[in-house]
Amino acid sequence: MRLQPTKALLSGAFAAVVTALAWLIAWSAVAHEVPADARLYVFFKPQSDKLEVLLRAPLQSLTDVDYPLRNGIFIVPSRADQSLRNATQIWLTDNIEIYENGVALPKPRVTHVRVSLPSDKSFQAYETALAHLDEPKLPDDQDLVLAQQLMDIRLEYDIGSDRSDFAIEAKLDRMAHKVSIALRFLQPSGVVRAYELSGEAGLVVLDPRWHQAALRFTIEGFWHILGGIDHLLFLACLVIPFRRLRPLAAIVTAFTVAHSITLISSAFGFVPSGLWFPPLIETLIAATIVYMALENIVGSNVGRRWIMTFSFGLIHGFGFSFALRESLQFAGDHLVTSLLAFNLGVEIGQLAVLLVLVPILVLLFRFAFAERIGVIILSALVTHTAWHWLLERGEKLLQYPFPAIDLPFIAGAMRGLMALLVLAAIVWLLNGRIRRWLQPRQTAP
Repeated sequence: MRLQPTKALLSGAFAAVVTALAWLIAWSAVAHEVPADARLYVFFKPQSDKLEVLLRAPLQSLTDVDYPLRNGIFIVPSRADQSLRNATQIWLTDNIEIYENGVALPKPRVTHVRVSLPSDKSFQAYETALAHLDEPKLPDDQDLVLAQQLMDIRLEYDIGSDRSDFAIEAKLDRMAHKVSIALRFLQPSGVVRAYELSGEAGLVVLDPRWHQAALRFTIEGFWHILGGIDHLLFLACLVIPFRRLRPLAAIVTAFTVAHSITLISSAFGFVPSGLWFPPLIETLIAATIVYMALENIVGSNVGRRWIMTFSFGLIHGFGFSFALRESLQFAGDHLVTSLLAFNLGVEIGQLAVLLVLVPILVLLFRFAFAERIGVIILSALVTHTAWHWLLERGEKLLQYPFPAIDLPFIAGAMRGLMALLVLAAIVWLLNGRIRRWLQPRQTAP
């Protein structure tokens, strides 16, 4: 009698383990159906009234199609034409939208499809890729494992003019856990524009007008400042002790001007290229937050605050440049316009934060606790958070070797020092005027 509950418990446990193992095996089988990575190569060439698209994709990602197989493993190229066309429609043309002047183009004609070896290098250039598509198919007696081969495709779209504005939206994230697209846009002028896209890159204007680039980067700058918690904490440190319009305007403007300088410098390559530089900047950003928060605790001076903000803004500009680096490919010929638009978006984001934060602080210091105590408490909380960032980022920084002190390093350091001296002179010249402007106006008796 006593053993029955034990037996029942053991039987139940055994059944649960078996069920869990079966579920795990089934889950693993399903999970492995989706490749980890898929990289596509695309050439995009408008010519007269036709848009030609050459595309290479891994067959491993183009599943749910009945390919002709030999021995259940090896694809048969001579009988694979219709299967390849079906895969093209299911996975590619149904999930890629091409726009001409903002209007979606009809589905394309599939003029060429073929199986290619993974060792084939023809898609390194447009001319060799085009020639490769006309080459004879691979022999049927060659052992071509389906999951290891590539599919090459030539598509044709009808267009109004090769001088139109073109855009592409690729929704290919189902092909793999990580989808990347190397796209080359061959303009009629002969200029080749290169893009690196992800499976969820959204709508990409391939040769944007200045206003299109400006709009994109303004929006990106706006969302970047709202999504960057370290930049928001730095901004909070600036606002906590000063909630009057005039000091805030000077402080925030100093921050904007400073990060604009280093952001533009970074975009034109006037920064170190070593792997140690990004973690150094991230560490310094955390240090700037710690310093500002501590200064709030011990007491801050509005006349000195704008100078410190300007200095630290130079560091934050490098941080903005790291986030912007991948997006600059969408600037087209409008690099400077895009950079200025990004800064405009950052400024709009900062103003939006101020419009929310300042009233909250005013109410907090009026009804919750005294202003001085509130400044200390809030700044202490920011210090605590930023200090942990500083330690974590500093530990990561130490993992990178610093550059050797040689002639190129010394030359670069001297150029940086000269630039800092020029900026310091400008700040010194402006300091007196800004201090006088920040002084409260005296009313007549």
